[in-house]
Amino acid sequence: MVTLSCMVAPMAVALVAIWTHIGVSASPPGPVIKCTSGNSNCTVTNGYGSFPDWTTCQVASVAYPTNESELLVVVSNASMNKQKMKAVSVYSHSIPKLSCPGGPSGAGLAISTMRLNHVVSVDSTLMRMTVESGITMRALIDAAAKIGLAVPPSPYWLGVTLGGLLSTGSHGSSLFGKGSAVHEYVVGMRLVVPSNESISGSYARIVDLGEDDPDLLAAKVSLGVLGVISQVTLQLQPMFKRSITNRVLADTAFESTITTFGATTEFGDLTWYPSQARVVYRDDVRVPISTVGNGENDFTGFRSQLSLLIVATRGIEVVFEATENSYGKCMQSRVQVTTLLETGMGLRNNPKSILEFTGYPVIGNHSKMQAAGSCLNGSDDGLFTACGWDPRIQGVFFYQMTFSISLTNVTNFFTDVKKLRDMYPTALCGTELYGGILMKFIRNSTAYLGQVDDSLDIDITYYRSRTPATPRLNEDVLEEIEQMALFKYNGLPHWGKNRNIGFLGARAKYGPKGDMFVAAMAKYDPDGWFSSEWTDGILGLRGATVVIERKGCALDGLCVCSLDEHCAPDEGYYCRPGVVYTEARVCRRTNVS
Repeated sequence: MVTLSCMVAPMAVALVAIWTHIGVSASPPGPVIKCTSGNSNCTVTNGYGSFPDWTTCQVASVAYPTNESELLVVVSNASMNKQKMKAVSVYSHSIPKLSCPGGPSGAGLAISTMRLNHVVSVDSTLMRMTVESGITMRALIDAAAKIGLAVPPSPYWLGVTLGGLLSTGSHGSSLFGKGSAVHEYVVGMRLVVPSNESISGSYARIVDLGEDDPDLLAAKVSLGVLGVISQVTLQLQPMFKRSITNRVLADTAFESTITTFGATTEFGDLTWYPSQARVVYRDDVRVPISTVGNGENDFTGFRSQLSLLIVATRGIEVVFEATENSYGKCMQSRVQVTTLLETGMGLRNNPKSILEFTGYPVIGNHSKMQAAGSCLNGSDDGLFTACGWDPRIQGVFFYQMTFSISLTNVTNFFTDVKKLRDMYPTALCGTELYGGILMKFIRNSTAYLGQVDDSLDIDITYYRSRTPATPRLNEDVLEEIEQMALFKYNGLPHWGKNRNIGFLGARAKYGPKGDMFVAAMAKYDPDGWFSSEWTDGILGLRGATVVIERKGCALDGLCVCSLDEHCAPDEGYYCRPGVVYTEARVCRRTNVS
C-alpha cells in the first residue's frame, strides 16, 4: 500500500497537468442549498458537505434576489414574519456554521447571493469599483483587469464571494501598505437590514455606509449578523506584475527569519513541512507592468482532478489511519511534496505550452498570479473530474485550524512546535499531505473584528474521518498545537475556518472593539434576525456557547477534554496533559492496564 501511495501523488500531479493543458475541466461544485419542493423545505451546507458539529441545517425556504430592490423585499418579509435568516454564498466555503439561520430547525430563511453578482459602477479616475456582494473573486479580479486595474489583496482561492470573504475577514499575505485583508480596501458598503417597525410599508431598510462612517468598521468584518451586504465599493490600484520564486531551505532556525521575511517581501508566504525539516519561502514581489512574463498561478491543489485518483488517494490515507501507519503517511507526503516542488506547485511560465513550468522566476499580471481555482471552470462531465474536496465523491475530507499570532510571539510558538516535532518525528506527516503548515502575513486592522496586531496567519489542514467521534492518528500532537496557539499565544481564530474550540473566548481577544461590534449589532439588527446560536456562541451572547459536551466531543473539536469519555477510552484514547504546553488537555493513545 505504501508503494501505491507513492505512485498516486506524482501520477496525479502529472495527469492534472496534462488535463489542464488539453482543456479538460472539472465538474463544477454542486449546490449548497437543496430543496425538496421548489424553493421550500431545504437543507443548507458548506462546500465540503459537513459542518464541524455534524448537524444538518434545515430551512423553510430559500430566496434568490437578483438586485437590491428584490433583496429589500426578501428581508422585509422575513422581518415582518419574525423569521430568522442568513445570507448564503454560491459555494459557501466557510467551515463553521455561519450560513445556517438560528431558531427552530426548518423554520429559517436562506438568502442566496448567487444572483447578486454584477458590477454596479466604475470610477476610473478614483480607481474605485462598486460590485454586488455575491460576485466571486474570479469575476471581480477579471472585471478589474479588463480596465487595467488590480484588486490589491485577495485570498488564494478564487471561489469565495466578496460578501463571504468580507464577513469572515479573509485575506492574502502582505504587511505592506494596508496589508493583505480585503476589508482594508473597502471604502463604501450598502447593507439591507431588518426593521422592527414599518418604514413606508417595509420592514427593512438600506444602510449606505461611506468611507468615514464609523459603522463601516463593524460592517467590514460582520460575520453576517448585521444584515445582508448588498453592494461594496473597493479602492483598486493600477495593474502591475508579480515575480514569484519558491526557495526551499532547511528549517534550521527558520522561526527567527519570519518577521524579516514578511517585512521585505510584499506578497511572500512560507510553507513548513515539519517532518521533512524543509521550509519553502515564496519570494513574491511586485514588478513593473512592462516586465516580460505571461505566467499564471494555477495551483495544483485547486485544479480539476480525476475523481478516480481523488478517491484512491483518500483511500490510501484511510488505510494508514486504520493501521496506525505514520511512516506510510511520511513516505506519501515526501513523494507528494517533492513532486509538487519540482513542478512549480502549479505556477506556469507559459500557460499555452505543454511544458507549463520551466523555472523561476515566474512573472505575470497580478490578476493571474494572486489566486487560483481552475477546477471551478467548465461544464458538468458527470463527475469524471472534480475539485478535490467535492462532497459528491468520497475524496478529500479534512479539519482546518487557522489562527493568527502576533509577530512578536511567532518565534516562541514555532520553537514550541519544533519541540513537539522532535519528540514525535512522524506525527505531523499527515499535515504535509494537505499542503504543509502555511504561513501568511496580515496587518493590524481598523475593523472591529479584524486583526489586533501585525500577525502571522497559520493554516494547518489535516485528516478528518467521515464517522463522528473517531480518533485520528497522532491527534494529541495536533490538539496540543491548537490549544498552544489559541490559549498560550492568544491566537485569533479565522472566522471562516476552525473547529468549535477555536472560538473559545474569541470576543474577549478583541478587547473594547469586540464590545463596539456588539453595539453595532444592537443598532442594525436589534431583534437578532440575522443572529444564530452559532454566532451568539462565538460572540458570547444570549448564554450561547460553542462547546458541545458529549462522549467523544474532543475528537471533533467540540470541546477540550476534561474527562476520558470526551475522548475514546474504549479505543485506548484518554484525556491527558500536553507534553510541551502542559496546560493543554488532549486525547492521547495510552496503554492502560
